Amino acid sequence: MKLWQKIVATVAIALPVFALAACGNQSTSNNKTVKVGIMSNDREIWQDIQKRLKKQNVNIKLVEFTDYTTPNKALEDGDVDLNAFQNYTFLDNWNKKHHTHIVSIGDTYLGPIRAYSKKIKSLKDLKSGDTVSIPNDPANEGRALNLLQQVGLIKLKDKATPTTRDITENKLNLKLTELDAAQTARSMNDVAAAVVNNDIAAAAKLNVKDSIAVEKITDKSSPYINFISAKSKKDKANKTYQKIVKAYQTKQTAKLMKKVYKGTTVPAWK
Repeated sequence: MKLWQKIVATVAIALPVFALAACGNQSTSNNKTVKVGIMSNDREIWQDIQKRLKKQNVNIKLVEFTDYTTPNKALEDGDVDLNAFQNYTFLDNWNKKHHTHIVSIGDTYLGPIRAYSKKIKSLKDLKSGDTVSIPNDPANEGRALNLLQQVGLIKLKDKATPTTRDITENKLNLKLTELDAAQTARSMNDVAAAVVNNDIAAAAKLNVKDSIAVEKITDKSSPYINFISAKSKKDKANKTYQKIVKAYQTKQTAKLMKKVYKGTTVPAWK
């Protein structure tokens, strides 16, 4: 066989092999793995989504957190591709403080903040000089203060996210101890009452039936809706990420929420 005939024959044999390899690589790239940072108490919801999306060749790896500081750092550092734990007010403050550009790509749920106590049955049972622990991040501190105002314990300036500096009246001279949100539930032995976020309360195995006050959900509650976050605006167009949002925002998820969260949260995409 002449040299040129040998070359043609070799190429003819090699082409199908390259084609198969290319197909194999394409299949691997389509079978995308997405790392999603979640709070531990959301595990059951996300495991269901994880199972459903596997049929669409989307593999989700869940990375669990127990505080509100680490998930956004992990997102910025590339340790996770998405996270799901925060509300709009929290993210707005985070982006301003850390000069980041994290965005929402789809709403999840709204969970009212609640007060708990081992010493009293109602916030109205608080006495002069009692101590109440509240979350120290701007978003949830404002919610906690609004809850205290709702039951008539304090009065605040009319601000979207009030702080303790915006208290205009505190007849009982309550001492407000500002803690990392993850520490509020643990502070209950040391304070008369603690205002605790919904997911932190669930992680601490607090029963919502034992709460002594609950935040009212109104038309002004939209800044406290939780959502799935991505690192930047360009991620909003990511088709794999949108599949995850679509899988979350379903009747099946809403039904499972009712069971897992025992009626303490409401779907926010409706």
